[in-house]
Amino acid sequence: MMIPLEQRTSILMLCDEAIASGARQHKACDIIGISPKTIQRWKKPTELHSDGRQTREFIPFNKISPAVRQKILSVVNTTEFCTMTPNQIVPILAERGVYIASERTFYRVLNEEKQLQHRQKSNPGTQRYKPEAHCATEPGQCLSWDITYLKTTVLGQFFYLYLFLDIFSRKIVGWQIHERESSQLAAELVQAIALQEGYDKHQVVIHSDNGSAMKGATLLATFQNLGIMPSFSRPSVSNDNPFSESLFKTVKYCPYFPANPFQDVQEARQWMIEFVQWYNHQHRHSGIQFVTPAQRHAGLDKMILAKRHETYQKAKQQNPERWSGNTRNWNWQNQVMLNPDKSTKITNVESIVLAA
Repeated sequence: MMIPLEQRTSILMLCDEAIASGARQHKACDIIGISPKTIQRWKKPTELHSDGRQTREFIPFNKISPAVRQKILSVVNTTEFCTMTPNQIVPILAERGVYIASERTFYRVLNEEKQLQHRQKSNPGTQRYKPEAHCATEPGQCLSWDITYLKTTVLGQFFYLYLFLDIFSRKIVGWQIHERESSQLAAELVQAIALQEGYDKHQVVIHSDNGSAMKGATLLATFQNLGIMPSFSRPSVSNDNPFSESLFKTVKYCPYFPANPFQDVQEARQWMIEFVQWYNHQHRHSGIQFVTPAQRHAGLDKMILAKRHETYQKAKQQNPERWSGNTRNWNWQNQVMLNPDKSTKITNVESIVLAA
């Protein structure tokens, strides 16, 4: 560690005072905790203001010469190669019987010259951050929505299913099928959902992906008027919108999904009416302890889970030999997280005994 000049001067003064009082130099240095040779070196006029430690500069034996370095810069900045990367330039030169340096050397020289940047007309890549985490502790706090395709009898033509889901209860709170994607149509559906569910301003977060219909000016203006906060996934990251993706899989792989494409939009809407009725009121959802979304949305799931817990406890008392441990966990989820951080600690269950 290099000792500052002020401290060196103070140490020299202390040593000189000790020696003038009759002390031996090496004894004084032992007390200070420094070598006598260091004191002798510091007393040299050229050494007091410098570190004095010898350093060895390592120069690779195969370092490229300034001429080769300049040749690399000349080649990469020509009209032919100015939009190409070193991984493209070096093979082309090799085809012509020319070798200047490796791709890694090209990259290193460009980096040292501050020329290692996006070399094409397209916009450079931008860093994408994970969307904000949202926590729902009751219905009406966070919705997830998306649009999916429904096949028609006309090849290449589709109907578009708009689907809104409450992530806490998994209930479908709004849907519509249209023949096109539109921010205006989505805005009309959001207004109908807010009126039907009775949302207050600044109560709801609605999460979606980055599609044009999701980020259209009409829909965003509707969100602002209704006091709804929009939330968006990262581009091309379907995992950021898992609840909608899971629901679309349930839609298209449920036993009732028709084997043949839809004839017209009215047929598709009629089928969707039946599906939503089944999904909300009959489908036992695995993510909410196998109650129906409508039961959880109405707050009936606590009582249902408590009843199941009671039934299991009675069964264990009657036949204890059939259980080697605790009965099945019927605890109630009090939190549902959307895009949680890795560091987020979720207390997502509540004791069924307390719930009862």
